[in-house]
Amino acid sequence: MSKPGIILRCPVGSDAPFRENAELPTYLAGEDSHRPNKARTRKHPPRPIDDNVDRKAALAFEREQRRRESERRREEVAREKARERRQHAIAKAEAALEKAEREHAKRAATIDATRAALEKRSHAEDARWEKENEKLQSALRRARD
Repeated sequence: MSKPGIILRCPVGSDAPFRENAELPTYLAGEDSHRPNKARTRKHPPRPIDDNVDRKAALAFEREQRRRESERRREEVAREKARERRQHAIAKAEAALEKAEREHAKRAATIDATRAALEKRSHAEDARWEKENEKLQSALRRARD
């Protein structure tokens, strides 16, 4: 604010401070060398390696793996039990169906035998009636004559 109206400039694409006369950048766009990135050039000191933390992490990982494996085995056992229950229910239903089919066939055979016997009795009765009717018709004709 000491010199109002003077334009302050900074080199294009740099983080340099603003000044009255901006200096040219030290790199050009066509060159292979790039301007150094301040964030990339800073090196952070490596973290100290703590064996206890690594050991605890490895134990937690192994414990989680064992837990997942035991859960997977429990789910597999549950699926196998459900499959066995389903197979048992299917076998039971098929046995009941076969038993019902045998019972139906037996009853149908009994009904067919009864029907055949009734048909035979019906034909015998028809034959007897025709014979008796002929005899009575001829007796009636003789009585009228």
